[in-house]
Amino acid sequence: MPVETSHHRARFGTVGAINGGTIGDGASAGVAAGQALTIPVGLHTGSLESYIQAVNSIPLLTVEEERSLAARYRESEDLDAARQLVMSHLRFVVRLARTYSGYGLPQADLIQEGNIGLMKAVKRFDPDVGVRLVSFAVHWVRAEIHEYILRNWRIVKVATTKAQRKLFFNLRGSKKRLGWMSQDEADAVAETLGVTRKNVFEMEERLHARDAAYDGLPEATGGEVERPSPANYLQDSRFDPALEVEATQWASVQERRLDSALNTLDDRSADIVRKRWLSEQKSTLQDLAQVYGVSAERIRQLENNAIKKLKVAMV
Repeated sequence: MPVETSHHRARFGTVGAINGGTIGDGASAGVAAGQALTIPVGLHTGSLESYIQAVNSIPLLTVEEERSLAARYRESEDLDAARQLVMSHLRFVVRLARTYSGYGLPQADLIQEGNIGLMKAVKRFDPDVGVRLVSFAVHWVRAEIHEYILRNWRIVKVATTKAQRKLFFNLRGSKKRLGWMSQDEADAVAETLGVTRKNVFEMEERLHARDAAYDGLPEATGGEVERPSPANYLQDSRFDPALEVEATQWASVQERRLDSALNTLDDRSADIVRKRWLSEQKSTLQDLAQVYGVSAERIRQLENNAIKKLKVAMV
């Protein structure tokens, strides 16, 4: 039962497709086996209120009707049976989607994603397990809505790991009761959700953060203070030609000064500095001790004295 997930389809007139069969695109009727069941909403009305009224008018299935339709789909892939199972549970998706209204996302989109989850649940529903479809489908519907929220709530994904997702959908509710969290409160949430205190505080910071767009966010409305765009004050100086020339010239001057300072040292001290600091493959104190037939401590003393002389010469 492939599920149509394109966001370019009509938002309310069609719920989706099961094996190529369109689900829900006409006028409402009963849910008896074999009877076409459709929604009395035009494909392009775009009215959420009309859609909710329509799905609420669809009769609920009895236990026997639900088992019969589910068996028909599992045994013979009866698309009409699958469509009736989906249609009779659309009101449940609406109620569930409303519980996520606090995320600032369009209610219609949340419902649409929930409908996709419902269709996936119908595909996998086994009536012989002994549970109602609504109990089985709740996990699939929530999963699709959660994925949609995580994809769209922020420009940058706010939760990517399993622990972060668990916190994202539970910490918001906790914070309504707790406000800013103390360590004890964070520990309580962490213990309840099976995560660490660090996870809790990290998610709290993410939930309080605001998105920043380089070119600026849409103009402030409703009394909001318009924040300056980073594009107006952040300058990338890495490839500024003038700065690159200046840096090259400065490096050249410093190199000449270092060469002059090295020439003031005796040959052994200059060689030690070059091999310890200026070579790509730097020598150890022990390496140089073997070369000059002295102890490593003596090489260290010569190195320190040479560096002091270089600092004086380059001032």
